[in-house]
Amino acid sequence: MKPVDDYAPQIAALNQWFESNMGKMVLEHEREVLQRVVEGLFGYYLLELSWLCNMPSYSQVSPIRSFYRISPCIDAESQLAALPEMLPVAGDSVDAVVLPHTLDFAVDPRQVLREVERILIPEGRVVIVGFNPYSLWGLRRSLPGASRRLPWRGHFISARRLQDWLSLLGFDTGEEFSLLFRPPWKKAFLRQRFPRLDSLSQRYLSRFSGVYVLVAVKRVSTLTPVGMRWKLRSAPAGAPVQPVANMHKGVDE
Repeated sequence: MKPVDDYAPQIAALNQWFESNMGKMVLEHEREVLQRVVEGLFGYYLLELSWLCNMPSYSQVSPIRSFYRISPCIDAESQLAALPEMLPVAGDSVDAVVLPHTLDFAVDPRQVLREVERILIPEGRVVIVGFNPYSLWGLRRSLPGASRRLPWRGHFISARRLQDWLSLLGFDTGEEFSLLFRPPWKKAFLRQRFPRLDSLSQRYLSRFSGVYVLVAVKRVSTLTPVGMRWKLRSAPAGAPVQPVANMHKGVDE
């Protein structure tokens, strides 16, 4: 794994896009959903793993007051600078983890999920925000030159594939939210004439949203010990019964 400094150009380019008008509107829509989600989280520690350098505002409504943030932004307000594939966090110590597009731009998304599973307590929650490849946003990636620019060169992992990965790690999928049905072209996206389209698409075309928010719960299977079945061999009829003491004596001799 490369050190954090080696990713500085990519991190700067990604943050520059999210600071644009389109990027800010994406974060605003996501913030509204995240606020509703984190209001239902409980515990002692809430952790965000992010590529973004700006502090989020959704955490203010969370009942979990101990909020920590890990980001590769060295000069940011993050409590710790690190990569999401290598978390300096003790196992089974965090109640909830938020991944805002973290998997979209991680070098190894599955390793990030393994780390999340390691640090979460049993019944802990993970909240994942991701771009949907089966949408106009995914189609935008196929345009000439888009694969060389952020955010279009991200992984764009589908919600269904993500659910399969989570299931293999012992997670149960909970709530799923769909948002951003507007086309990802700047002039069209920023126009305020899509509320009706968003409402209708939310009802009938939720699988084709530009962004999804997925909540999953870490399940720990409780193993019930199965006792050994002892089968006593009955002695033949009329055979003398040997005392237990004699049996031990025969073994010692």
